[in-house]
Amino acid sequence: MSMSAFFRVLRSSYQAEIDDLSFDSEGRNVLRQRLLEKRGQLTFLRQMIELSPEMVAVVFHGGFHFEQPAVMEQVLTLESDEFPDWHSLGEAVQLTPWAQELADGFLQEPQGDWFMTVAAALEYIYQRPSSHHHEGASHENHEEATHHPSNRRDHDHGHDFDKDDERNHDTDHDEASGQWLEAHGFDRKE
Repeated sequence: MSMSAFFRVLRSSYQAEIDDLSFDSEGRNVLRQRLLEKRGQLTFLRQMIELSPEMVAVVFHGGFHFEQPAVMEQVLTLESDEFPDWHSLGEAVQLTPWAQELADGFLQEPQGDWFMTVAAALEYIYQRPSSHHHEGASHENHEEATHHPSNRRDHDHGHDFDKDDERNHDTDHDEASGQWLEAHGFDRKE
């Protein structure tokens, strides 16, 4: 996968920021609590969106749903001065209601569109299955999937209906992503 120098630099900083917020000195997971605290500091954080976007972007952790991964993959290849308008990513990126409320405030800022694209891209990198952070989680999810009856292959019929649904869903996303890329002047990803 191709990634611009801009996102290569910010990727590890974003990961470190999430890791830093995740556990207290006694090893307890306090990520949720610390994210809520950080979301309470938005006035201060808005001042940092250009200098340290990765430190601010964490307030959106868990607030994005990526409908068209191919669009996000294309965004990751762009340098910081090449981003599309945030609103043009509306079909590719969905926000949870609480994240949309936060986004509305950030979009009032002069660099708000730019920042929202950065925040979405960093969270996309973090959530990707190939992401370093999720290697252990992927193994655990695989273990859970192989032991949970509804996730196992139907041995009586030898057909994996869950995989068929995933393939059809991926095909729909790929087609929609390809159309979006063409509409915004990018080459279709084949």
